[in-house]
Amino acid sequence: MKEFPNVIAWSIPAFVLLVVLERISYLLHRDDDERGYGGADTATSLAMGLGSVFTDLLWKVPIAAAYALLYALTPLRVAEVWWSWPLILVAQDLCYYWSHRGHHVIRILWAAHVVHHSSERFNLSTALRQPWTSVTGWIFYVPMILLGVHPAVVAFAGSMNLLYQFWIHTERIDRLPRWYEAAFNTPSHHRVHHASQGGYLDRNFGGILIVWDRLFGTFAPERERCVYGLTKNIETYNPVRVAFHEYASIARDLRAATGWRQRAGHLFRSPGWRPAPARPLPVAPGEPLPTASAPGSAG
Repeated sequence: MKEFPNVIAWSIPAFVLLVVLERISYLLHRDDDERGYGGADTATSLAMGLGSVFTDLLWKVPIAAAYALLYALTPLRVAEVWWSWPLILVAQDLCYYWSHRGHHVIRILWAAHVVHHSSERFNLSTALRQPWTSVTGWIFYVPMILLGVHPAVVAFAGSMNLLYQFWIHTERIDRLPRWYEAAFNTPSHHRVHHASQGGYLDRNFGGILIVWDRLFGTFAPERERCVYGLTKNIETYNPVRVAFHEYASIARDLRAATGWRQRAGHLFRSPGWRPAPARPLPVAPGEPLPTASAPGSAG
C-alpha cells in the first residue's frame, strides 16, 4: 500500500502561526477597507476546521473503498515518475475545478460547501472553515482513478491543492505580478470567489490554476470592493448550525414540495432555485371569473 505524508496535518502548526501573525498585522497596521478578524468569527472557523479533521476520517473509509474497487477494475496504470507528477497535479486541479463548480450550482452539494462561504470576513482563518460533510466531492476524481492514478496519489495531490489554497484567503496581499495572476489562483482572484455581489457570484473556481476559469468562462477580475458572506447570511456562530443549516433548509423545502419534480429541483438545481408559481385555470369565454370565499364563509 502506498503511503504519503499527511501534509495537511503536518501543516496545522504553520496554519495557526500564520493566522496569529496576520491578526497581529491588523493590530499594527489597520486598513479601514478591510474587516480583519472578529473573535467569534475566528473561533467558529477554527471549530469548523477542527471538526472537519475528525469527520474526514469517517468519510475516508467508504471513499477509499470505492476508489480501491475502481482502481482494481481499470487496466490502466500511471507511473509515478518525476515527469508524471506535474501532469497528475494539473489533472487533479482540473477535477477540482469541476468539483468546486458543481458544489456551487447543485444545491445538495452546495449544502456542504456553503460552510466555507458562511463567514462575512476574509482572512487566513476563513481557509480553515471547512465542511463536516466533505463526502460529496469524491465522484469528481473518479476519472483520475479510471485512468490509472493510484488512489493514494489522488489523495496526496488533493492535499497539495488544499495546502496551496490556504495563503490565498487574505486581504493583506494586493495584486501579484501580471504573469502570475494570469496563470495561478491568487488572493485577488479568490476574494472575488468569496464575494456575494451579483457580478462576482459563481466565479473563479480554480484551486491552484486560474486558467480553467479563463478557459471555461467563469473568470472575473477584482474590480470593486468585495462584500463577503452569503447572499442571505445565516447570522450565527454556532458550529453545528453552520455545518448543517443548508441541509435543514433543503429538508423544509422537500416537505413543502408538491411533487417529485419539485423535490428533484430542490436537490439538484441551483441553490436559489424555486418552483414556478402555479398558473391559474383557464376560464372559458362568457364564464364569470372564480372568486375566493371570504374567510369563515360557507363553501
